[in-house]
Amino acid sequence: MRIVRFADAKGEFHHGIIDGEQILVAIGDLFAGLEPTARHIPLAGARLLAPLVPVNVLAIGRNYKAHAEEWGGGLPGAPVMFMKATSSVIGPDADVVLPRIAPHRVDAEAELAVVIGKTARDVSEAQALDHVLGYTCANDVSARDCQRGDEQWCRAKSFDTFCPLGPWIETELDPAACSIRGRVGGDTLQDSHTGLLVFSVTYLISYLSSGMTLQPGTVILTGTPGGVGSARTPPRYLKPGELLEVEIGGIGTLRNRVVPSP
Repeated sequence: MRIVRFADAKGEFHHGIIDGEQILVAIGDLFAGLEPTARHIPLAGARLLAPLVPVNVLAIGRNYKAHAEEWGGGLPGAPVMFMKATSSVIGPDADVVLPRIAPHRVDAEAELAVVIGKTARDVSEAQALDHVLGYTCANDVSARDCQRGDEQWCRAKSFDTFCPLGPWIETELDPAACSIRGRVGGDTLQDSHTGLLVFSVTYLISYLSSGMTLQPGTVILTGTPGGVGSARTPPRYLKPGELLEVEIGGIGTLRNRVVPSP
């Protein structure tokens, strides 16, 4: 099942369920359960939003061997966790804005995102997927100069618009069996597979829930493959007008356009 969040002609927000080329408007709660109604709208032309408003965005760094190596370090012994501000979340087709104070070394990172649907605390790997609502595409946009210069990564990862999510939540997916590609301006920079994650989705949920309550609405960004623009020679940083695409097999494609700060 694919769950979308969209704005109608009146500007009101709804969840819906994709049925072919239609969105069936749903009632109920995203986590307690949604039920489709008889009301429907065409999927084409619908103004899709980020498929949820996260309560937390937890992200994992250096979780593909190729990216760990291009970043300049070995494989981590434990998941490298950081957080992105929820205010950085945008939806499909929304603009990624290059921040005025750090516009020149902004990079894109294609990632599989996990949406927690049921409270998880101290869960085992065997129980982990029982707490997942579904999966979506994410772009962990990063200001590399801030990331390298700050004592930690939070600011570099949390500028407004730096966390595109979407286009929908896919509830039926094997998170260990997905192709993942990141494109910038039509060029494929990242081409990998979630089977190459250093720490699997089940391990991450178990690890993060050990002492930290993962509430419904928590989004986990599972890491990016090798090929990011900042690791290329010469570096390939984002430019105004470029289209960013994150394509994950079994989910679809998240698209966002890069624009300068107003």
